[in-house]
Amino acid sequence: MSTTTDVEELDVLLIGAGFAGIYQLDLLRSLGHSVKIFEAGSELGGIWYWNCYPGARVDTEGPIYQMSHKDLWKDWEYTDLYPDWTQVRDYFTYLDRRLDISKDVRFNTRVTAAHFHEDHNQWIVRASDGTTVHCTYLVPCLGFASKPYIPPIPGLDQDLFEGSWHHTALWPQDGLDFSGKRVAVIGTGASGVQVVQEAARDAAQLTLFQRTPNLALPMGQRTLTPADQAAIKTELPERLEIRGHTFAGFDFDFEPQNAVDLAPEERDAVYERAWEAGGFRFWLGVFQDTLFDPRSNQYAYEFWRDRTRARINDTALAEKLAPTTPPHPFGVKRPSLEQNYYEAFNQDNVALVDLNDTPLQSITERGILTADGMERAFDFIALATGFDAVSGGLTAIDIRGTDGTLLRDKWATGVRTHLGVATAGFPNMLFLYGPQSPSGFCNGPTCAEIQGEMIVEMLEHLLGNGHRRIEATPEAEEEWTHHVAELVAPTLFLHAKSWYVGANIPGKPVQMLNYPGGLPLYRAKYEESKGNDYAGFRIS
Repeated sequence: MSTTTDVEELDVLLIGAGFAGIYQLDLLRSLGHSVKIFEAGSELGGIWYWNCYPGARVDTEGPIYQMSHKDLWKDWEYTDLYPDWTQVRDYFTYLDRRLDISKDVRFNTRVTAAHFHEDHNQWIVRASDGTTVHCTYLVPCLGFASKPYIPPIPGLDQDLFEGSWHHTALWPQDGLDFSGKRVAVIGTGASGVQVVQEAARDAAQLTLFQRTPNLALPMGQRTLTPADQAAIKTELPERLEIRGHTFAGFDFDFEPQNAVDLAPEERDAVYERAWEAGGFRFWLGVFQDTLFDPRSNQYAYEFWRDRTRARINDTALAEKLAPTTPPHPFGVKRPSLEQNYYEAFNQDNVALVDLNDTPLQSITERGILTADGMERAFDFIALATGFDAVSGGLTAIDIRGTDGTLLRDKWATGVRTHLGVATAGFPNMLFLYGPQSPSGFCNGPTCAEIQGEMIVEMLEHLLGNGHRRIEATPEAEEEWTHHVAELVAPTLFLHAKSWYVGANIPGKPVQMLNYPGGLPLYRAKYEESKGNDYAGFRIS
């Protein structure tokens, strides 16, 4: 679409062309509603447009990381069990070919402001290219990782560094070559682990600056053979059905028994099966008390620790990467999936700097200065420093509700929503992957379809019955916020400084940002609201 200053009138404006935006657009369009997507990137894919750093790869098995919608899976195959970013982009190209999405997407268009017009019950939305649209309903589909966090490291904002640096979520689309370079990686989230694995192969020198070790799990990556693909196609309908009924939207779930009730050999047998199966099964497919009972959690950590340390040659490095005492309860920070991450530290060209012992002081012309006075020279710095997750994408936009209140101001002391899709004072805005929804606790395509169906049902109810306005009540959002807090209280999640609770962002209130009750309970809560004429919402 070409840039225009004309004001377009829409039933629904979607923000973001990832899984959720595509699902919404296809369904709402087929129901006869006027709907468009504004997308900041130049292609479909949402986070997978931006995630193009070396090693970027899905941490979900490919067969489950796709849409069941319209049986789209029947004509699609990933070549790897865990697809890399290029394969995921190919998948979005396939979706576009099948669903003809791009014709209703305005690319390279970042929404900068959305203000609710009380008299007309409409949102006035403005974008970076000067576009303005009016829409009855605004549906942000931003994902939980749409606002990269760049820490205030002295020297970084002064462009002192003579080499180049990039945040992993803002990587150059044409890529970078690490061959023969001196590379620094700051941060140990998923992107840090993945970049280390790639850079260790080609870089002259790779140094990881670590504050907290990542309790990463073996991925079990492999190329899928024709026999694998045939077996997958046979099993896939059942697997896709199962994922809507498990805690995290995968096709496996917690073992319905407690680790503390079993003898060590019985316990270890379950751990062994999950470990050998690979992926997140050792996290979300072991005992139901792992994330609740400190003893159970310690059993899981010790199994992980001992298996991991056996892969690291240097005992001092092993203590840094897989400490004797857990740095936090196992699984309350999202583990990454790795292929040869720990073996990389056995190489002569790979080093680790523990920021707890030697804090980072500043970025210099040559590289990185640490508090011990040592300056290390680099050609390239990768910031794997994560995101202002879950709520940050929404609060980054100038969103103003009925009385002109800015959303980021309303949530300055903590997010408050109803069902994780709406917040009082901001009528006709229904968000997906938002705070207090399954979001970061759920497989992306599963969440996109299940939450997407919720939103489409609500919008169809409103638009089909001539309603012009829906708004969460203050009472409902207080009740939902209390419900989320009650669910997380008996868990171990609040015992770690993670993005799950906003603790990675200075000044951000610490609270559980994702719905901790699991997908089945979340779906039941929505059905309860819907069955009572959308209780908790004021519709007019």
